[in-house]
Amino acid sequence: LQESESENKLDGETASDSESKSEFGGSPPVPTSDDTPEVLNRALSNLSSRWKNWWVRGILTLAMITFFFIIIYLGPMVLMMIVMCVQIKCFHEIITIGYNVYHSYDLPWFRTLSWYFLLCVNYFFYGETVTDYFFTLVQREEPLRILSKYHRFISFALYLIGFCMFVLSLVKKHYRLQFYMFGWTHVTLLIVVTQSHLIIHNLFEGMIWFIVPISCVICNDIMAYMFGFFFGRTPLIKLSPKKTWEGFIGGFFATVLFGLLLSYVMSGYRCFTCPVEFNNDTNSFTVDCEPSELFQLQEYNIPLVLQSVVGWKTVRMYPFQIHSIALSTFASLIGPFGGFFASGFKRAFKIKDFANTIPGHGGIMDRFDCQYLMATFVNVYIASFIRGPNPSKLIQQFLTLRPDQQLHIFNTLKAHLVDKGMLGTLEDA
Repeated sequence: LQESESENKLDGETASDSESKSEFGGSPPVPTSDDTPEVLNRALSNLSSRWKNWWVRGILTLAMITFFFIIIYLGPMVLMMIVMCVQIKCFHEIITIGYNVYHSYDLPWFRTLSWYFLLCVNYFFYGETVTDYFFTLVQREEPLRILSKYHRFISFALYLIGFCMFVLSLVKKHYRLQFYMFGWTHVTLLIVVTQSHLIIHNLFEGMIWFIVPISCVICNDIMAYMFGFFFGRTPLIKLSPKKTWEGFIGGFFATVLFGLLLSYVMSGYRCFTCPVEFNNDTNSFTVDCEPSELFQLQEYNIPLVLQSVVGWKTVRMYPFQIHSIALSTFASLIGPFGGFFASGFKRAFKIKDFANTIPGHGGIMDRFDCQYLMATFVNVYIASFIRGPNPSKLIQQFLTLRPDQQLHIFNTLKAHLVDKGMLGTLEDA
């Protein structure tokens, strides 16, 4: 008995794990395998499994990068739809794993309730976003105005319906399993839906806040794999045995350099730097503005230590490039822990990948495990160091007030400007 307990501990399994396993039906989910296209199998049949995997991953990576460029070209609205589709697919992959664990008991309403809660949470988050960013459009349409006014109450009522349905679905002898699944669904919603909602918020701040972080994570993933494949010798973490320190360090330097170059290129285009706004005159979404100071070239003095090395005293660069160093550093040093977290999750349920959607890569969640963590950091970074009061939003809300309220605000603002001595200056100008 002591020997068997010690073996379980070595595998990372405790007594409670064994107890849960017996409740689940005694067998873990069957590991998923990649469905490599037959064309690639025939073309790469003469290669070893190591190099075959390298070519499959490389070809599919190029295909995904090409698709990424296409959706960027199609604009922010298409990007938002793609984020929504990715969110649904990631949710489906994680919930399917839970369904396989609990499938032997055929728990009632499990899948129905999971998707219902997904609908409720999306309704809440996207309703908040629409009201926040497109206030004028919402106030102009009567149905939207009503939905906006009572949005949180409607969202709470919808959630309560699902909550009551869950309580009514409880089955004797399976209470604990059903509460496991209730927690499983809500943690999945927290990880997937909340993070994808933050990605949408980053996108509204300007496409550059969407593209650069995602590209840095992609670059780090590729370069860490490349450095690890050719130079990797020292294991990095037990959760991911194939990860190496050589890949981790090489990916870091490559990603920081890539972030600086990509930021320099994108900062010169308004379509990337301007926030997404709704134009009342054209009734359409626009991405056009006067670039902020973040996206105007500035001259910076190079530290004396580096002047002798590079031979320059000053350098012209965009302030956003400095912020890109923070983004790329996070993508390289902290972002991979999202992947390690996902690896631990997969090991807990003895599966290789979340799904077999992408040959050589696994499921969609396998590709976005680091992206969700990155999205949260970018949103917090913008709120902490970048975002200030938005004049266009204030004006939109001001115009929806009653005339007497507008007049009161006008007089208050006028008195404030007179006290500051600014109103006379403006009138003279």
